[in-house]
Amino acid sequence: MRATLVAAALLAVASSVTVSDTGEAAPEQAFSRARDAFVAVSGTGVEYLQARQTPSGGFAEPGGKASPQLTAWAALGLRAVGARLSPAAVDYLVAHEDELPSATDVELVAMAESVLGRRPERLLARIRGAQRKTGRIGPTVNSTIWGVLALRQAGEPAPRASLRFIIRRQARSGGWSWFAGGAPDSNDTAAAVEALRAGGVRGAPIRRALRYLRRLQNRDGGFELIPGRGSDSPSTAWAIQAFVAAGASVPNGSLRYLQRLRRPDGSIRYSARYRATPVWVTSQALPALARRAYPL
Repeated sequence: MRATLVAAALLAVASSVTVSDTGEAAPEQAFSRARDAFVAVSGTGVEYLQARQTPSGGFAEPGGKASPQLTAWAALGLRAVGARLSPAAVDYLVAHEDELPSATDVELVAMAESVLGRRPERLLARIRGAQRKTGRIGPTVNSTIWGVLALRQAGEPAPRASLRFIIRRQARSGGWSWFAGGAPDSNDTAAAVEALRAGGVRGAPIRRALRYLRRLQNRDGGFELIPGRGSDSPSTAWAIQAFVAAGASVPNGSLRYLQRLRRPDGSIRYSARYRATPVWVTSQALPALARRAYPL
């Protein structure tokens, strides 16, 4: 289904959106708040992830090779709960900056370097250079969302044009797709909520997005990527983060869904049926379990 917004809908959204004058409404990097979260979730993946760091400083799936993308996800997950990483992790990310092939890879690694205490100047320059007059950052809606998150994680203001670009790509259903005109999904919708809230946006776009997400929650408490696909951990984690970012109550049963999928080794299953990419899935689940939204 092609997600479109008619002119009347755009006018309605524009009249009910509030954006801060500076676009600097995202919380500062206050990792002291995460200490209590570390105590609460220390048995639900922290030690598992820490054990997956390789001698190179990067993180790898069991039987796999380290990559900057997976290392960035692990860094975000661990820092969300207040866990420390060895300095080798940021060194690994910096050493692989020139190998990042896409805008979203650049944005993801920039966020990770920021949470690890390094200002990613070269990556931020690439993000700024990818911004168009329309506000789009990189080639897609998804890369624009992540561009805003990366800039805010580094303490920079969210470009107002980019916030408007994201708002205008919201579908009638209230959700977002990763590309303009695509079918919405829970993950991109949740990320859009986090980016908009980080830029100071309130009002109708956020309320409509949360209503969309609620329709994707199943009886088991989990959230699904798209209707009919079934609950999975990453989609549930993203949804939880969206509600946290919006200052709304976390949906009943969603945290319990993630906790039920914890394996004896501390990793989180992808779903009740599948156990895949446990390092990536666990990295995505930790911020939600700690009730932390991006930017951290």
